[in-house]
Amino acid sequence: MKGSFLLQVVQDSTGVGVEEGYKEVAIWEAVSDAASSAMGLIILVSLALMSIYAVYVFVERLLALKRASKKNPNFLSEVKRYLSEGKIDEAKNLCARTDSPSARMLEKGISRLGKPVDIVASTIDNTGKLEISRLEQRLSFLATAAGAAPMIGFLGTTIGMVQVFNDMKNLDSLDLGTIAPGIMTAMITTVAGLIVGIIAFMGYNYLVTQISKVVYRMENDAMEFMDILHTPSK
Repeated sequence: MKGSFLLQVVQDSTGVGVEEGYKEVAIWEAVSDAASSAMGLIILVSLALMSIYAVYVFVERLLALKRASKKNPNFLSEVKRYLSEGKIDEAKNLCARTDSPSARMLEKGISRLGKPVDIVASTIDNTGKLEISRLEQRLSFLATAAGAAPMIGFLGTTIGMVQVFNDMKNLDSLDLGTIAPGIMTAMITTVAGLIVGIIAFMGYNYLVTQISKVVYRMENDAMEFMDILHTPSK
């Protein structure tokens, strides 16, 4: 049934205090049981905050990458035309008006025109590294969350099982109501940790792929720009 799951309750070896059959447990009730202990609540809140921030980072970086991926197909040809005509200021203004990592990178290169080519190339390379670091902002959090969230969930599993055995040691017979919170803590925290980890892992890899495409375009634009500088003027 949607929003719930079944727990099978079987008799123990003595047949005392345990009812055989199935009990339907709502998901929210399971989460409530898992959060009934202080540690279970701390772990679930930590995972919830981690998931919220992971989603925020993914969406924010995705929008930033979409802006960075926009390209004027005539951008390089216009830069080449301005440079061939000696219109350095017009080329710089064109780069300034174009909101992209490649444009900012070439703008720095154009500002160094007149100096040795190796200085121009070094300026473009350093600016490109700076632009890449901007694209990768907060991306490390997704990588950290992808590994840390499952471990936090497994910590909740261990804490839940410790709670179960601690509750069972004073029982004369198996009482599901007494041990259920510990079991729920173990299960729900594990599931929550894995979900957050999977989301962060997939989001991280997707963004890394998109960044690689932007970097490839930047490298291509930089090479074309250097080719323009090495082309003899007519």
